[in-house]
Amino acid sequence: MSIRVRFAPSPTGMPHVGVIRTAIFDWLLARHHNGKFVLRIEDTDRSRYVEGAVDNIIGALKWLGMDIDEGPSAGGDYGPYYQSERLPLYYRYVKYLIDEGRAYWCNCTPERLDKIRKEQQAKKMPVGYDNKCWNLGLNGEPGDGVHVLRFAIPPGMTTTFHDELRGDITVDNDELDDFVLLKRDGFPTYHFASCIDDHHMAISHVFRGEEWLSSAPKHKLLYDALGIEPPKFVHVPVILGPDRKKLSKRHGAANVLEYKQMGYLPEAIFNFLALIGWNPGTEDEILSKEQLAELFTVERINTSAGIFDIDKLNWMNGEYIRAMPLESLVERLRPAMSEWGWIDDGFEPWGKEYVAGVCALMQERLKTLVEMREKAFFFFEEFESYDPKGAKKAFKGDDIIDRLSAAREKLEKTEWTVVGIEAAIRETAEKFGVGAGKIIHPIRLAVSGISAGPGLFEMLHILGRKKVIARIDKAIESL
Repeated sequence: MSIRVRFAPSPTGMPHVGVIRTAIFDWLLARHHNGKFVLRIEDTDRSRYVEGAVDNIIGALKWLGMDIDEGPSAGGDYGPYYQSERLPLYYRYVKYLIDEGRAYWCNCTPERLDKIRKEQQAKKMPVGYDNKCWNLGLNGEPGDGVHVLRFAIPPGMTTTFHDELRGDITVDNDELDDFVLLKRDGFPTYHFASCIDDHHMAISHVFRGEEWLSSAPKHKLLYDALGIEPPKFVHVPVILGPDRKKLSKRHGAANVLEYKQMGYLPEAIFNFLALIGWNPGTEDEILSKEQLAELFTVERINTSAGIFDIDKLNWMNGEYIRAMPLESLVERLRPAMSEWGWIDDGFEPWGKEYVAGVCALMQERLKTLVEMREKAFFFFEEFESYDPKGAKKAFKGDDIIDRLSAAREKLEKTEWTVVGIEAAIRETAEKFGVGAGKIIHPIRLAVSGISAGPGLFEMLHILGRKKVIARIDKAIESL
């Protein structure tokens, strides 16, 4: 069987991490079998359409390195790939279902539907349409503003559908209500359009959230009524926060593109999301897209909820940063450093060698790219104050000015190499009969304004003698 999967988001907002995780499963299955990854935009809910949402969806996929085989941005033989452009196809099936007695027009008002829903809830009855318009033979037209088209569910029977993770699931038809296929505005519902499009686009597997399990029997009935074979359904588990509650802002960004702004690497985000709810069958957790695709199978998807652990993501992102070639890290940081006003397009006023030296020194200390701003600002900016908590420890002692002055004198005369700088610092400590930390910590605070950072000797070497001496003088003056 030719593997064709579709990622079919609605353009109603920014791409949520849960939706993107489902897209990742789609993409991995397609790449595992050398199949096709199709992007289809399900834009039939015109009231919720958000301008620019499609660009954000496509942008998120491109950022994550997920190439699209067919879709709005790629073309293909099964288009158009916007559902709003496929109305004539849906209307052909409208006529067929009505002629076969499997669908009927309904003119019940929203007010009536709301009334019966409240009455059912008050009586603790199953909530659903009461089939008032069934067999009335109403004559509606798509988009007439009055009628919806409902699917007639055969009563007194059971329906069995198959989920690739859970096996066969059987429900009583009497528990289902006659659901809407076509809305008053003439646009199809998800139930109707997705079934038809999956068939016409030759989709082999449908990955979707487990919240759609309750709709699966309706879709099976619709496929049967249309006389078409359904694709294989895979209802993937939801993603929860560490507190096992619905993923929200308190657990981290819910929009995947926010992680781009927060300094996470697309490789790390892809790797991290792929492992939520799926077991690769290996102890290794740092896996490339190619490795993940090679290992991916539907059978290894879990049925229990996956946990979004931001600490694990931070660890994983840091691992990717540390493994990155220095040249690549410089290029990844370049746009941000330009935005922060540190460099221009030509690495001026510092020069590429200086910038690369700073990146090399900070590489082991970064979990995200944006941490560079708070941890390495002193390489590119002057500062007016010192970390108060650090100053209480590092700038204490009656002889603090003498120690800084002595270190300054040594540094002014030493050979400006890492070895020479270290020797000057340690000789100063010996002179005062104190541990090296009594010199290292005050110097660090004096030249960086903060009390933690990369190795001091390497840091001073990159900053340069002139800047180091000037900052020590400024610290002495402030004391």
